[in-house]
Amino acid sequence: MQGKKSILFITTLSSFLTPFMGSAINIALPAIGRELNMNTIMLGWVATSYLLAASVFLLPFGRLADRNGRKRLFIFGITLFGVASLLTALAENSTLLITARLLNGVGGAMIYATALAILTSAYPKSERGRVLGINVASVYLGLSLGPTVGGYLTQMLGWQSIFYLTFLLSLIVIPIGLYQLPKDEKINTATSFDMNGSLIYGLSIAAFIYGFPLIPGISGILIVSSGMAGLYLFTLIEEKAADPLLNIHLFRENTVFVYSNLAAFINYSATFAVVFLLSLYLQQVSKYSPSKAGLILIAQPVIMTLLSPLAGKLSDKIEPRIVASAGMIITVIGLASLSFLNQDSSILFIVVVLMMLGLGFALFSSPNTNAVMSSVKPAEFGIASATLGTMRLTGQTMSMGITLLILALVIGKDGHHASDADNLLSGIKLTFTVFAILCIAGTWFSLKRGKIRS
Repeated sequence: MQGKKSILFITTLSSFLTPFMGSAINIALPAIGRELNMNTIMLGWVATSYLLAASVFLLPFGRLADRNGRKRLFIFGITLFGVASLLTALAENSTLLITARLLNGVGGAMIYATALAILTSAYPKSERGRVLGINVASVYLGLSLGPTVGGYLTQMLGWQSIFYLTFLLSLIVIPIGLYQLPKDEKINTATSFDMNGSLIYGLSIAAFIYGFPLIPGISGILIVSSGMAGLYLFTLIEEKAADPLLNIHLFRENTVFVYSNLAAFINYSATFAVVFLLSLYLQQVSKYSPSKAGLILIAQPVIMTLLSPLAGKLSDKIEPRIVASAGMIITVIGLASLSFLNQDSSILFIVVVLMMLGLGFALFSSPNTNAVMSSVKPAEFGIASATLGTMRLTGQTMSMGITLLILALVIGKDGHHASDADNLLSGIKLTFTVFAILCIAGTWFSLKRGKIRS
């Protein structure tokens, strides 16, 4: 039966799938590195390649979904995501693995570009915080189960089993989506698709993301500079385009929309690599098994899963700016605490800090999403969803880029010094310090955004 509840179910199920795979693979990285002979820097690209592809294609797919129908692209995205997961499991070397992860990212971009817009369109403003909270909770449930399930699968059946499981989950989602999501309505496509803007945007984002970890080398600086120049050219093109890929005027006229997106970008830039860093710390510094490391890391997303619906519902009654900013402040405290890690840090200390971060993430994410989606007109839901998704993915990519840059500076670009626990620990602590400082700036943007209710 079609209806709001079935839409909530299918979008929630799809929102679970991608973070589950992402968090599970973080636990499997050391095993992947040993089997495919990949150093620490290359392992970082296993995660970053997915994010890079998703970031490049998210805005174009969001625009295509608005023009040609969201259901169609949603189903195709889940299908591609599942096939790419199977190819990842079958990869026999690092090149094939990262190529499959790039395809994973393309499929993920299709899901990101459509799921949130489909859900937001189905519910009135008075219920939006609650259902968006449930959707965010499903993301965190995927993050919760990923480390535990991924750790046991890696230990018992090998890292490939994570991607076989993701492939099977995709097969379950596809028929449910085909039968439960409402049919696409006819959309006016009289105007042409902004191909020039899409091409320049994609190349610019790819250059920026690829070049950032290469800094402070000359090549990295040149590539990042070209990416930034390309993004500036993109804004000039969009201002003159008849049917732009991204409505630049929305950024100039809507303060809540702008600052909420900036807060999201900074929050993800400062937090996404936490699991990656702690996975390395627990397994390579503290010498825990993948399954035990997974059990420890589950503390953070469990709190996020439990509290996100409550935080989203709270933002229906209290200004999202207040709730989200409180979450950012708690996140700053948690990240700063992790900068004091040492080889003798207790599991209790790590779990308590992870729970603190989980609380901070929950208080920020659902209300911030509510603020973004409630700050625009229904006709702009697709743009808002794609923009927020782009902030999330580019922020996540930036988080990995900052991490890879710092680790390369501390342990060497070839990653061979990663076996030295002292060097690796120094890089991890420095990264958490940088993230804490970055999150302070995010708190300012979160407070600055203004109200969504008059």
